[in-house]
Amino acid sequence: MTALKDYPVIYEQQVAWGDMDAFGHVNNVIYYRYIESARLCYLDKLNIFEQDIYTVVASNQCKYIQPVLYPDRLKIGARVDEIRNSAFRMHYSIWSEKLSNIVATGEAVIVCVNKNDMKKVQIPTYIKDKIKQLENEINHLIE
Repeated sequence: MTALKDYPVIYEQQVAWGDMDAFGHVNNVIYYRYIESARLCYLDKLNIFEQDIYTVVASNQCKYIQPVLYPDRLKIGARVDEIRNSAFRMHYSIWSEKLSNIVATGEAVIVCVNKNDMKKVQIPTYIKDKIKQLENEINHLIE
C-alpha cells in the first residue's frame, strides 16, 4: 500500500452490495461518494466545520482505472496539492485491498464561502496553517 504514502489522510471504506450496478461492479457515481467521505474526514481534521465558513465543491473529476467488485475494502487517500486565496485543490487515490492496486484517482477544487451570503471568502489563516501542518507531515505540499 505504498501507493498511499503521500496522503496524510486515509479513509477506509467497505464496498457495500448496494454500491454495485447492473454490470456487477461499483457504479461510477459511488466513487464520488467515497471521495466525499475522504474529503470530509480531511476537513474534519482541520476543524473547518467549527468555522464561520462553508466549503463547496467548485469542480471535481474522477479517473477510473480498474473496476471494483463486491466484496472489497478500499483505502482512499486525500491530500491538498495547492492552496489559493479562497480555494484549495485536493487530490484523491482509491486503493483496493482485493486488487492491491490503485483503482481510481480524483481531484476537486474546494472553495470557501461565507455562511451568511454564500459569497467567496479567503481561507482563514488558521485553516491554511492546519493544512500546511497536516501536509508537511509527508512533505509534498506545493505552494
